[in-house]
Amino acid sequence: MAHLQGLKVKRNSVLPGFGISLGFTMFYISILVILPLSTIFIHSVTVPWSKVWETISDQRVVASYQLSIGASLLAAFINVVFGVLIAWVLVRYRFPGRRMIDGLVDLPFALPTAIAGIALTTLYSQNGWIGQFLNFKVAFTPLGITLALTFIGLPFVVRTVQPVLQNVDKEIEEASASLGANRLQTFVRVIFPELLPAALTGFALAFARALGEYGSVVFIAGNMPMRTEITPLLIMTKLEQYDYAGATAIAAVMLIFSFILLFVINLLQWWTNRKFI
Repeated sequence: MAHLQGLKVKRNSVLPGFGISLGFTMFYISILVILPLSTIFIHSVTVPWSKVWETISDQRVVASYQLSIGASLLAAFINVVFGVLIAWVLVRYRFPGRRMIDGLVDLPFALPTAIAGIALTTLYSQNGWIGQFLNFKVAFTPLGITLALTFIGLPFVVRTVQPVLQNVDKEIEEASASLGANRLQTFVRVIFPELLPAALTGFALAFARALGEYGSVVFIAGNMPMRTEITPLLIMTKLEQYDYAGATAIAAVMLIFSFILLFVINLLQWWTNRKFI
């Protein structure tokens, strides 16, 4: 009897179809994610370490690391600030054209990246519609690269924070105000802890998207070695030169850095959930 009860508990403790769903999920992720990424490391291992180190430590390659990672981090930080602000406006206020603005947020998702790069270059070049009125140069500079990366990363933050804001009960803010808290205290102590995990997720997604971006950046960057040459462009250049070993070595470095940063962000999310929840 006890044996039968144990079988019943075991059968009811798992969702129906869990085994099949888990197996299909692991197979799908392995084919589309794990296997392609593992080939980068496998191909890099077959190359002598001296050649790999010579490739990844080249002065031109290191300069591209600094530019790609620095511009991606800066763009992600900008997107967190303005993405949270845009999400706040879209959720908390009702005004004419709100739905149109809400739809425009997703435009970078639908717009081909090459078209985005051409459009930004046209706008911000020295003779462009906006660039001609500026006293500083935007296109073909690191500033232009950051602008393009900010453009393509904004929707990740807005769409991550927006559902969280919609679930924040306004009565909690009213209770905070009734207890004597001003608006800044209410935001810092009531709203911010709710938004922080979602903002970190949006930051991670925006950064990961920016780090591997190519199409929207290659036009506005100018691609000047040691100045505005991004790492994805160097990888494409080596592939065009049939230097597959060099391309995979550089890609492996970027992949490792991405994994490390995403791991750190996941730790921060875990810490914030544990601290504030």
